[in-house]
Amino acid sequence: MLEQLMELVREHAQSTVVNNPDVPNEQNEAVIGAATASITNGLQQELANGNTEGVLSLLGGQSASGATQDNPVVNNISNNFVGTLLEKFNLDKGAATQLAASLIPTVLGSLVSKTNDPSNNNFSLNSIFSSLTGGAANGIDLQGVLGKLSGGLDKNGDGKVDLSDLTSMFSNGASQQQQGNNEAGGIGGMLKNLLG
Repeated sequence: MLEQLMELVREHAQSTVVNNPDVPNEQNEAVIGAATASITNGLQQELANGNTEGVLSLLGGQSASGATQDNPVVNNISNNFVGTLLEKFNLDKGAATQLAASLIPTVLGSLVSKTNDPSNNNFSLNSIFSSLTGGAANGIDLQGVLGKLSGGLDKNGDGKVDLSDLTSMFSNGASQQQQGNNEAGGIGGMLKNLLG
């Protein structure tokens, strides 16, 4: 999924990164890689912190605020990307904030659109969750879960909400995947190669 996500970022980076005078041309690929890593790490962190509903709602297109800056998940990812731009690329705060506010919601909006397009086989809710959680989503009907979320978690009023089981499983899977990425190089290794 990482390669496909990077291509998606690259598709939307022309005006915000490549044609941006604040980003030196020799850093274009590294900034695109950092944006990709920020999105992946941000989604994993949300899952690791137990925000399964927020990530499912965002990626499933069920969130009222969609992939906009008003969405807390998008906002967290954008803020982390701003931090990376300030720390690794020495952009000034205004330029970094503007770049993140333009690129991250646009890429996530495109990701949501592709994820919800049944004719697109490159992105699916299950493949994204499986990638983020080290396979913890394999065999789970996330579209069915999303259907339950859209009408409220306790539709039948029985007082039982089964999302907590999924949240725990995804949280553990995302935490282990993050740890594995850090140990094996993963996203961090990719960034290290891009950033030098």
